[in-house]
Amino acid sequence: MKGSIIWRSGKSKKSGGIGTHITAITKRKFHVNLQRVKAVLPSGEVRYVRVSAAALKKGLVTKAPKRTWKKAEAKKA
Repeated sequence: MKGSIIWRSGKSKKSGGIGTHITAITKRKFHVNLQRVKAVLPSGEVRYVRVSAAALKKGLVTKAPKRTWKKAEAKKA
């Protein structure tokens, strides 16, 4: 989504000034809030994917369950 940054100067009339004025306008972009999440894919595979925070809130992505097993002990020589 596109938008703009608007710089204003001056004191508002409400605060006792003569009003604010726009001094500059520059273009900007609104970026998606992407999160790196471990998710279960439709094929059943668990992978890291980049998902928007809105999709996570809506429940469009099923997060992978937490690991309960521990790694095997390394054999000592």
